[in-house]
Amino acid sequence: MNQPLKRPLAVAIMGPTASGKTASALAIALRVPSEIISVDSALVYRGMDIGTAKPSREELAAVPHHLIDIIDPLDSYSVAQFRTDTLRLVQEITARGNLPLLVGGTMLYYKGLNDGLDDLPGADPAIRAQLDAEAERDGWPALHARLALLDPATAARLKPMDAQRIQRALEIIQLSGKPMSELLAQRVKEELPFELASFALEPSDRKVLHERIERRFDLMLEGGLLDEVKALRARGDLHIGLPSIRCVGYRQAWQYLDGEVDYATMRDTGIFATRQLCKRQLTWLRAMPERTVIDCLAPDASDQLQQQVLARLATN
Repeated sequence: MNQPLKRPLAVAIMGPTASGKTASALAIALRVPSEIISVDSALVYRGMDIGTAKPSREELAAVPHHLIDIIDPLDSYSVAQFRTDTLRLVQEITARGNLPLLVGGTMLYYKGLNDGLDDLPGADPAIRAQLDAEAERDGWPALHARLALLDPATAARLKPMDAQRIQRALEIIQLSGKPMSELLAQRVKEELPFELASFALEPSDRKVLHERIERRFDLMLEGGLLDEVKALRARGDLHIGLPSIRCVGYRQAWQYLDGEVDYATMRDTGIFATRQLCKRQLTWLRAMPERTVIDCLAPDASDQLQQQVLARLATN
């Protein structure tokens, strides 16, 4: 009897912000012929380098990178686009005899890749404008209360001021007549055409990671984050409502340059927003039981990850 063909292997290196994902991936690429697929919703934007901690020119030149600098900040990039691009890239990379390394902290991208896409209706500008007007009149907590009546399961996982997600959930109800939680429950998981070995760099002490985040944000400010945001503002076609400008760090810098907050407040809120992002990323990771966890604070974290990946390659 013929043995079934093994699916090619891809490696995911996940983790919260400032956990050392990029450095670890580059170290692996020095040992194993690899190509890096960015799993980061901010790195897709051109002209946004400092605040996204984009790999340096030298790092980008050392190892082939994909899904970095692929769209203008005026445009958007969806989970569906990421999944389509990644499925194609993994096939191309493995055909070249290289190991695909999926590196980044946008957990929604990993979920979309692993679980497949939902069959939710697309955006409707008219409905969104109507909901925005209602929120301006009544406040987002009032719309959250409405959502709690129509879709209790979705409302329970959203905060009363989570404008973007409350709006989307109410929009889906108006378009489909069904709650989003019901539609998501009907989703059928699609098997990937490759094996995905998932590794997560997670902190044994979150306080230490928070200190890293603070230092990194200060380095971004010293490295010219405000000048980078000034250049984006000077274009004249970007605004704070765009997904690109809502990225952590950029939103706070934009508000500072608008005169809404002072420098100290901008710095503090930027660090706080990054820590909140870290908290959300760790929550997502805890819901991924298939991952192998490595303490990102261990002095030999990168070596541990390399050994784990090499061992996984040996068994594939």
